[in-house]
Amino acid sequence: MRLATTFSGIGAIEYAFKRLNLEHEIIFACDNGDIDIDVNFDIELQKIKNMCSIHEKNEYVKNLYKTKSKKKNFVEITYKNNYEISDDGFFYDVRLLDGCDFTNKVDLFVGGSPCQSFSIVGARSGFEDTRGTLFYDYVRLIKEIEPKFFIYENVYGVLTHDKGKTWQIMQNTFSQLHYFIKWQILDSRNYGIPQGRRRLFVVGFKDEEICKKFNFPQEIPLKFTMQDFLLDNCANGNMAYDQNGDISLKSGGEKVEKYLSDKLVAYVMSPGTKNFYHEDAKIDLQIARAILSTQGNTHRASVNNYVTTNGKIRALQPRESLRLMGFCDDFKQTVSNAQSYKQSGNSIVVDVLMQIIKELIKANS
Repeated sequence: MRLATTFSGIGAIEYAFKRLNLEHEIIFACDNGDIDIDVNFDIELQKIKNMCSIHEKNEYVKNLYKTKSKKKNFVEITYKNNYEISDDGFFYDVRLLDGCDFTNKVDLFVGGSPCQSFSIVGARSGFEDTRGTLFYDYVRLIKEIEPKFFIYENVYGVLTHDKGKTWQIMQNTFSQLHYFIKWQILDSRNYGIPQGRRRLFVVGFKDEEICKKFNFPQEIPLKFTMQDFLLDNCANGNMAYDQNGDISLKSGGEKVEKYLSDKLVAYVMSPGTKNFYHEDAKIDLQIARAILSTQGNTHRASVNNYVTTNGKIRALQPRESLRLMGFCDDFKQTVSNAQSYKQSGNSIVVDVLMQIIKELIKANS
């Protein structure tokens, strides 16, 4: 399977292939690590499309980022430490990526995009109406690359965004690209991971017959709780996966002594103020709340995850957050805790993607 990703993050689909032990080649990945630069993207993309080689294009964009920002791309660091990819295979910006370099070279194209308001909602409600959004660049790349399949992931609120107009435009856009799609809201708690995380998954097909044969995965019983994934109960290195890709936990824990102060406990357990009031300040949940990209910022317990160990309250550790996204302990954490929290919270749940991949293989056989 020739695989390409945008908004690649820490490689959820790549890790899903790894856990399933499926032969694959990473054609490219693309993620700017949440670094903003101020350029005219339309003009820059036109310049890039006139360049001769992939290397020249990639170096030009990376130099643009170096010139316009002093920030490091921490996503690139994590990605390259966990997957085999050349320097020319990792790109910095979906808006500056020339998909024509990869036409008919990709089997599965995976990504998502932030849910921005579309700049125009016109009568056509299709490809042209998505200009000015990162969704536009995602579908532009589908058009240029022509993958056999794509998987698009986003928050389930897309369906009701702008009174349903956003979702209608998205569907019409995929249709104008001559792809057949199926979509469904999937919750990670129904696919092996004890986290309540509902996301929209759209699977697109060039071949209508394969689309007809494809079914979204059936729900499976949940074997684990959040407590099973805690380091206190399962030490670092004791969460692995078997030959089928299923999670396996070895007994034996380790002590985590990073507890909240009394002042922070009072804050996180508070229902809030009149501007933010939520009574559901529960901790020690069996099924975790959705892992946040801002989880390291100490939010209230009504939106974040806290646990009691050794009679004291603490936040989840970065390794525990990675586990709750389906990344076992062979996944290397090579950035700061703050960056690791952010990266896990931005990821797609690996186990959900694994089940979708299995169904794709069935439909294509």
